[in-house]
Amino acid sequence: MSEESKQPPVEEETGTETPVPQEEKKSPEKKGSGKKKKAFTFTQEQVEQMEEAAKQLETTQDQLLRLSAEYDNYRKRTAKEKETLYQDAKADTIREFLAVYDNLERAAGAPGGEDGPHKKGLEMIFTQYKELLKKLGVTEIAAQGQPFDPERHEAVLHIEDENFGENEVSQVFQAGFLLGGRVIRHAVVQVAN
Repeated sequence: MSEESKQPPVEEETGTETPVPQEEKKSPEKKGSGKKKKAFTFTQEQVEQMEEAAKQLETTQDQLLRLSAEYDNYRKRTAKEKETLYQDAKADTIREFLAVYDNLERAAGAPGGEDGPHKKGLEMIFTQYKELLKKLGVTEIAAQGQPFDPERHEAVLHIEDENFGENEVSQVFQAGFLLGGRVIRHAVVQVAN
């Protein structure tokens, strides 16, 4: 072997060659293999090409990371929009069926025929209807005797009565309902004082 191949290449002041580590020290189990690793030297043009490739790789990785983040945000946003759309459609549908609730409530509360089979059947249907609404996540807004809340109650009448507190709901004309904490129909009430 000549002396040149034993010494590592040294970068000249002109920067035309870049040093590359020489062969690694042989481990004891590789002594007999007889293979020698060669030292590589690169020209300035090759070094510039590798630097350019490294910059392109970094740019591509950055673009991939941004694209991945954008896709993740898009996926979350569409899932949220889908859930909102479903909840809106559910609320609109239930709102239409609340007129049936009102009629069943009036019929079940009407005086007369308390022991008759029609009245009992009507009460059973009304109870079944309330259970169905409960399964759908619909809850009735507590109004009677509660402080007036404009977010949940719609006041249509105001009276002065010493038996009730300040801004207390004294009578409920139409029940209000919530779907998952969201008002789908305000309770129509009378407010005292």
